[in-house]
Amino acid sequence: MSGELPGSLTDVPPPSGEPDPAADPGPSLAIPETVPPPEPRTVGSIARGLVRTGRPKQYVKNVLVFAAPAAGAGLGDADVILKALLCFVAFCLVSSATYILNDVGDVEADRAHPTKRQRPIASGVVPVPIALVAVVGLLVLGLGLAYAISWQLGLLLTAYKALTIAYTFRLKHTAILDIVVVATGFAVRAISGGVAVDIALSQWFLAVTCFGSLFMVAGKRHGELLHVGEGGATRKALTQYTVEYLRFVVTMAASVTILTYCLWAFEHPRTSDIPWWGLSIVPFVMGIMRYALLVDQGKGGAPEELVIRDPGLRVIGIAWVALFLGSVYL
Repeated sequence: MSGELPGSLTDVPPPSGEPDPAADPGPSLAIPETVPPPEPRTVGSIARGLVRTGRPKQYVKNVLVFAAPAAGAGLGDADVILKALLCFVAFCLVSSATYILNDVGDVEADRAHPTKRQRPIASGVVPVPIALVAVVGLLVLGLGLAYAISWQLGLLLTAYKALTIAYTFRLKHTAILDIVVVATGFAVRAISGGVAVDIALSQWFLAVTCFGSLFMVAGKRHGELLHVGEGGATRKALTQYTVEYLRFVVTMAASVTILTYCLWAFEHPRTSDIPWWGLSIVPFVMGIMRYALLVDQGKGGAPEELVIRDPGLRVIGIAWVALFLGSVYL
């Protein structure tokens, strides 16, 4: 008989470790290597996964809401402090919702990333439906608190959330816009502090905040590109950048930030024999220089962690805060 019977030697798979010449050697064979195996789900593991996905470490960014009250000499007023604290909490809730929604939108790309594949949603610890329920709950709490403080703050936070949703599903894939939107998030935090406590914001304060945010975000992208290489980026927008271009953006933003801070400092009237505002320029410029050095070394991938972790930036930051508060309150 010329036909092959079922169970014949031709149907026996090759021994383990030897390739099957009839098998398709295409990308499907690599799927088990990029998709992490599902982890056991329990109520505790899901709760821990949601907390981790909400990025509580990122709450340090929300400290920016205290910048305007501090610059406006409002931290001596208990009502101002209370409103600023509530604004901080509102931003923490809304930003956690943003991070969770961002991970839902990035779940497939994260599974192909060497480190992001371990994130709770990408690894399967937190199911997508539960993550979306958490997003709605956090948004209701955060936006509700913002509107309770003032309708202006509520509108600002609502607009910010709409922008982050557009970023999650569209804008993050477009070069330049992805940097500008993230930088806008930093600026909105600083502006919201002034809106919450009804303090007028200086034009120089706004300029320093906006370009300082652009400086940090461009440094973040620079660090990410150095980490994965120009040919190994998994994020669509990142593939459109080069190290040289991002270095240009970092340089441009740093220059404008320093210039506008100097103009802001020199514009303030001198209220004591010590030129606090002028002296604060020194650690401010040193901080920009130190951060730029770390960015050039490829360490700018997580600016909020870098500011806390680097001893040099910590010392410079403490010196600047002391002189800044001295310029406002002494």
